[in-house]
Amino acid sequence: MAAAAPYRVALVAFPGIRAFDVSVITEVWGTDRTDRGAPAFDLRRVGADDTTAVPMRGGLSLHPDRTLGWLDRADLVVIPGLDDHLTPAPAPVLEALRHTHARGTTLAALCGGAFTLAQAGLLDGRRAITHWNLVDLLRTRHPHVTVVPDALFIEDDNIWTAAGTAAGIDLCLHLVRLSHGAEAAATIARSMVTAPFRTGTQAQFIEHPTPRTDRDADALAAVREHALSHLHEPLTVADLAARAGMSPRSFARHFTAATGTTPLRWLLDQRIAAAQKLLERTDLPMPEVARQAGFGSEVTMRQHFASRLATSPRAYRTAFTTVSAAGSSSPIAR
Repeated sequence: MAAAAPYRVALVAFPGIRAFDVSVITEVWGTDRTDRGAPAFDLRRVGADDTTAVPMRGGLSLHPDRTLGWLDRADLVVIPGLDDHLTPAPAPVLEALRHTHARGTTLAALCGGAFTLAQAGLLDGRRAITHWNLVDLLRTRHPHVTVVPDALFIEDDNIWTAAGTAAGIDLCLHLVRLSHGAEAAATIARSMVTAPFRTGTQAQFIEHPTPRTDRDADALAAVREHALSHLHEPLTVADLAARAGMSPRSFARHFTAATGTTPLRWLLDQRIAAAQKLLERTDLPMPEVARQAGFGSEVTMRQHFASRLATSPRAYRTAFTTVSAAGSSSPIAR
């Protein structure tokens, strides 16, 4: 059987793009990890001119290896953020992005890359996010954009935008997860020594006074670690609060302040992630997947998959199964 064609990713390059975002895109899609079971990617650096280096801050430069015409072949187009968020993108780049979106290709912008999409008019009437410190600027410069202030990344009409810096990593890994499954994203995340996904919003990163003590943070970290190793048990927020030595109300307040999400939502996110791994790596029957992930019943698991992932566990398994491992043990504690 012939190997599947590599997934084609285009990094849009023009003067002013951020070296950090270029590095993130290159690390996720430009590194060959097929020996570890990751998919094959074909990352191309696409510019208006493939003979001229694109300068970046810090004395760096990027040499495009394809012209904008290659965007017609791409499965995904990623726009890095900008050093100066008001940097005008070249007119041919903006036109190519409009054409690419009209073709139905997925577009993703990291951090201030949302400004480039806004310049192209692609965010008018759509929801978008950028770094929390740039939210007001985006609203002012592009009033027809519905700016969401507290997400890590969001999608609207096949256009993805991400909050600042590290949220670009979150979005890139999420896009891998959508196209190739949770295990592929986890493989890349392990190689990058980063979390496969983070829950919460960028509200947790907005500047606040420094806490007077780290005791609560340490207690919460220990509670989260305990929960991850006991997902198969019927954990409740009250159980976790008791383990932290707090009242449920105080625990919920401290947990939300530290993570940007509620304890219940965080616990549900971890259960869904555990179920995704089981569906991908094993052929365990659905009731057993639900039990090991802590949902209690297949019906409950199916309801949460529908509301959070817009799919069913069976459809997810069909789309993203990587191995058939009858009788294999749960991967949750690996």
